[in-house]
Amino acid sequence: MYQGPVFGVRRDHVIEPNGVNATRDVVTHSGSVVVMPVFPNGDVLLIRQYRYSVREYLWELVAGRKEPEESALSAAKRELIEETGYRAKRFRHLLYLYPTPGFVTEFMVVFAAQGLAAGEATPEEDERITARRFTPKQIKSWIRAGKIRDAKSIASLLYYFDLAKKRK
Repeated sequence: MYQGPVFGVRRDHVIEPNGVNATRDVVTHSGSVVVMPVFPNGDVLLIRQYRYSVREYLWELVAGRKEPEESALSAAKRELIEETGYRAKRFRHLLYLYPTPGFVTEFMVVFAAQGLAAGEATPEEDERITARRFTPKQIKSWIRAGKIRDAKSIASLLYYFDLAKKRK
């Protein structure tokens, strides 16, 4: 139905596992990565940028689309540099997630980036990004207050603060 540079849209006629015969519109996407820059003291870098679809500036983790033939790790390294200028010595896989599985094929791979070294950001031409360090306490407070509303960021941050550290 549609194919653009970032996503496509198709209509599928399917018989689902439960026997239901249905028509499903599906947004196709090559996948993306989410990067959580973590400093030695536990602070996390968030970025703020305008999201046209919701007409708001959102605080969120570094993230971006993975090119079709690109590995998730290569995409994570690229996005971290593009959006923040930071380079990381270590990337630790945290989780996989589907942000909108009802109708989007996008699959996200989430990494924690550690051993950070500052550099110059190289954002895409249409990106206007502000980066800021937050303590875990500030982030949790902002999530509770509704100041952080980006689902991939909320899921990744809460997973990291509560579950990832217990997994070590």
